[in-house]
Amino acid sequence: MKATRKALFLDRDGTLIRDAHYLKDPEKVEIFEEINESLLRVKSLGYLIFLHTNQSGIARGYYDLSDVYACNARMMEDFGWPSDFFTEICIAPESPDEIEGYRKPSPKFEIEMSIKYDLVPEGCWVVGDKWIDSQTGINAGMKGGLVRTGKPIDSKIERMAKEHHIPIHDHLGALLEAEVLQDE
Repeated sequence: MKATRKALFLDRDGTLIRDAHYLKDPEKVEIFEEINESLLRVKSLGYLIFLHTNQSGIARGYYDLSDVYACNARMMEDFGWPSDFFTEICIAPESPDEIEGYRKPSPKFEIEMSIKYDLVPEGCWVVGDKWIDSQTGINAGMKGGLVRTGKPIDSKIERMAKEHHIPIHDHLGALLEAEVLQDE
């Protein structure tokens, strides 16, 4: 059976919501409202939407999984999304020095979801505000995309992005309009 489905794998902090240092308080969640319409259009075209977020604050003892769930719930509520908006959510609790597991740039989650949901890797995107998000896409055989709504993208990252044909946009909505919806 040939894989036919497409998907978006999205980072949370700095991509969907403002990046707050070790976010644990749902009251501090600030969504990027300008991305919602484009994201809903992509979903309406049949794309599966996944959330893949590194949360090393768990391993560091700054907060626990219930705090991440509470922040995710607040984000979804503020966007007006139903509880099943994401096909699946991967919360990677590992610290940066842990090499096993789901922490990006590991493509473990993307590969597992590709198999489970019959995805075409070449038709999928991994989008975030850090190079490790694009690196995850490269490692999974997917397209990567960077947004300027989180961590600063310096000239070194711009060069790496250019070498790997990774587009950089001001925000997720702009990336979806220019790169994903343009092809549909």
